[in-house]
Amino acid sequence: MPIKGLTNEQAAMVQHIKLLKQQAGSHSPSLFTIKEQLPDLKMNIDACFLSNPYATDLFLRYFKNELLGDDLLIRDMLEFYPSQNNVIASSLANFLKVPADMLFIGNGAIEIIQAVIHNFTTEKIIVNIPTFSSYYEFVQPGVSIVFNKLKKENDYKLDVNDLLQLVNYEKPDTVVLINPNNPNGGYITKAEIAELLEGLKNVRTVLLDESFIHFAFENEAMELMSYADMVMKYPNVVTIKSMSKDFGIAGIRAGYAIMHPSRAKQLLENGFLWNSNGLAEYFFKLYVRDQFQKEYEVERKRYIRDTQEYFKNLSAIEGLKRYPSQANFALIELKTGITADDFAFGLLVKSGVYTRTCSDKIGLEGEFVRLASRSHDENEEIIKAIKEAL
Repeated sequence: MPIKGLTNEQAAMVQHIKLLKQQAGSHSPSLFTIKEQLPDLKMNIDACFLSNPYATDLFLRYFKNELLGDDLLIRDMLEFYPSQNNVIASSLANFLKVPADMLFIGNGAIEIIQAVIHNFTTEKIIVNIPTFSSYYEFVQPGVSIVFNKLKKENDYKLDVNDLLQLVNYEKPDTVVLINPNNPNGGYITKAEIAELLEGLKNVRTVLLDESFIHFAFENEAMELMSYADMVMKYPNVVTIKSMSKDFGIAGIRAGYAIMHPSRAKQLLENGFLWNSNGLAEYFFKLYVRDQFQKEYEVERKRYIRDTQEYFKNLSAIEGLKRYPSQANFALIELKTGITADDFAFGLLVKSGVYTRTCSDKIGLEGEFVRLASRSHDENEEIIKAIKEAL
């Protein structure tokens, strides 16, 4: 059952986008690809990419004032090599309150995920599903993958006891925890993390992905959450942090991981000397500045408040179920009989709102889409478009 009111031309566009999605595999086709192949398509809001637009605006202000106005700085960034991995790590160490030799800088978090799994996972890995597909797609041949299927009746929230029982039975060398989880935004509390890491202390590698942790909170002050300090207590833990989500800078590829020094040394000795670009290095140096952090905190909390309001408005739409989320996106179950692909791509061609179909996500039971939170005004437009589509 397609979205209401599509013209024949729009219906043909939907079919074209479905083909592009098939070609993109477990990820969404990029905006550039869609615009190139469908130049007549008007895209107004990207509710597929997961980022804080207010923080992107903040970064752009610094970028324009400090770089675009200085030809010499731009030339240096283009002409000369950026600093080596360990040098950039040193500039982050004091701010993150960890020794520099425990930091590994990645060309985006995706490179870190691949590097860690390829180097430290050799026998068996446990991955909770539904989740970010790269955690099982990057597993090397010969390594067993065990899925811990999160329960729909529990809103796909991780059950600590269920996971620990599975680990005790399967005895993997790697366990993956994403907090908050993608695509549902399920959050593991500080108390639960402590219980999990203690129960997993005999597992060789525990991957704790905190790419969306800046959007989570446990009190009214919305204090910034992170469990990176757990690496000091549990040397088997590797925490991973993408910067794309917090700052909307996926194009410059910036991420980092905190791990035992021996692991960081092993990665640095195997091909990750100059894996960052000059713009990413500029961002990291900006990221640790006191003034930038003060301004970022204002925008982070503003965005969380707008996101929570957006979630409430989504919950009020008849025909949808919004799952609990502590991220900057919501998992939405469609209850009207429409498929996820028809809804997501129909919404795009009719209203110019790009969302993430979850038809390729294993572990989900039903028809689901993932909706990112944008600015306050954009969120209102998304709500309006969904109501019209249904």
